[in-house]
Amino acid sequence: MADEVTIRVVRSFKEIASAEWGHLSGATKTGAGYNPFTSYAFLSALEESGSATAETGWMGHHLLLEEDGRLVGAIPCYLKSHSQGEYVFDHGWADAFHRAGGRYYPKLQASIPFTPATGQRLLVRQGEDVTRVQSLLAQGLQQVSQELGTSSAHVTFLPQGELAPLTEVGFLHRTDQQFHFINRGYADHEAFLAELSSSKRKNLRKERRAALENGLSVDWLTGSDLTEDIWDQFFRFYIDTGSRKWGRPYLTRMFYSLVGERMADDILLVMAKRNGRYVAGAINFIGADALYGRHWGCIEDHPFLHFEVCYHQAIDFALAKGLSRVEAGAQGEHKLARGYEPVITHSAHFLTHPGLRGAVADYLEHERREVAHMGELLGEHTPFRKGERQPREGEEFDG
Repeated sequence: MADEVTIRVVRSFKEIASAEWGHLSGATKTGAGYNPFTSYAFLSALEESGSATAETGWMGHHLLLEEDGRLVGAIPCYLKSHSQGEYVFDHGWADAFHRAGGRYYPKLQASIPFTPATGQRLLVRQGEDVTRVQSLLAQGLQQVSQELGTSSAHVTFLPQGELAPLTEVGFLHRTDQQFHFINRGYADHEAFLAELSSSKRKNLRKERRAALENGLSVDWLTGSDLTEDIWDQFFRFYIDTGSRKWGRPYLTRMFYSLVGERMADDILLVMAKRNGRYVAGAINFIGADALYGRHWGCIEDHPFLHFEVCYHQAIDFALAKGLSRVEAGAQGEHKLARGYEPVITHSAHFLTHPGLRGAVADYLEHERREVAHMGELLGEHTPFRKGERQPREGEEFDG
């Protein structure tokens, strides 16, 4: 690494000037490709709210690349004592290493906690040489992992374009699959439905009508709509559903207050109402060209309401705002029938132990083939009329 360039590791966003972080590409609305999850507001809220801290197994270990004392690049990174809240599963690797007498934790995790959404991980200051800075960041992450003596370093949900600097220094490439709605210039939801086969179109219309039976209606809440009372109601949904799904929900009530205060215009709550009170809702974050669905909850069960609130309404909003896609989170082949298409996601993994690295490399080679094959199979079962174009691997992440 050049003498004038240094990597500094900080434990807290309190040690980083928000204005400096705001110069990083993708982290601010003033630059291209804004991603709300890499913003200072979102990351600092996770920390200050007690959601992502050393106590919850997410100890801040953020890498700052500085040149002559000036921030030119960064990696949001955590020293982790478990593999929860990541959505790229390495529990099997940890178990195998433990059985062989190794110690897998702690590990370094370059990611956005609890957020399976693709976005820049090797953050570069606007105006800097992207290739050079990303290469230095990749080298720095590898070196920090080795100096700490961790078993591994992981970069998850990164754009395909960030793979090269990481694989060049020994990171292994892993793929997985999500389902995204791709906006191909549809004027509205009816225009989108017109591209589907007649039977699928009929089924979705029927599903949407059925979802709002029993006197249900849907509101879009954003900006000044996001009052503390609204957050209280939504948090109740989140706790109820999250407790059943994960055992212990990841996010604290304070987190919602902080993001509501700092980035309300970047948040969309889709809330379902019955008899004058909200009974279900989904939270979405709004980026430069995408709507990111995160999680939902309810206190009343109604047929198809989950699909309406989480998927159909997200498409409606994206089309109304001219967004290019909806990323609806991890997993869920049921999204396919609702117009979401299979998309490949990427991660990179550096393993220090030669034996573990070799075994994982063999596994990942097989897994990449399986993910690609499954994507091809699922792509043949979208609801679109035969002959409609499907996205190429990673195309929506380019740039």
